[in-house]
Amino acid sequence: MDIVVHEAGTEAAVLECSGRLNMVSAPAFRETVATVIEGGRPRVAVELSRVEFLDSSGLGALVGALKTARQAGGDLRIAAPSEQVAMVLKLSNIDKILRSYADGDEAVREWV
Repeated sequence: MDIVVHEAGTEAAVLECSGRLNMVSAPAFRETVATVIEGGRPRVAVELSRVEFLDSSGLGALVGALKTARQAGGDLRIAAPSEQVAMVLKLSNIDKILRSYADGDEAVREWV
C-alpha cells in the first residue's frame, strides 16, 4: 500500500491511500496515522478511492486509527471509498461509525 500525506490546515491531514489495506499493510497504515497525529494533526481524512481491497485487518486498522485520533482530541473520516471498500464497510456496519465523504477536501472542509 502506498500512502501520501497532505497537510490540510494546522491540525488536519489527508492520507491518500492506494493498493490493498490488508494484514500485510495494516501495521504500516497504523504507524503512518500515529506519526501524523503525533506530529500535531489529530484530524485525519483517509481517502480510499484507489484502495482496491480491504479485509478485516484493514477494518481493524481504520477503527484503531479512529481511536488514536479521538484520544488525541481529533477525529478520523474516510473519503471516496472504492466500490469494494464501501461494500466491506457496509457489510461490517463500520459505515455507521466512519462517515464517508465525497473526497479528502470535503472531509476536512469544516476543520480548516
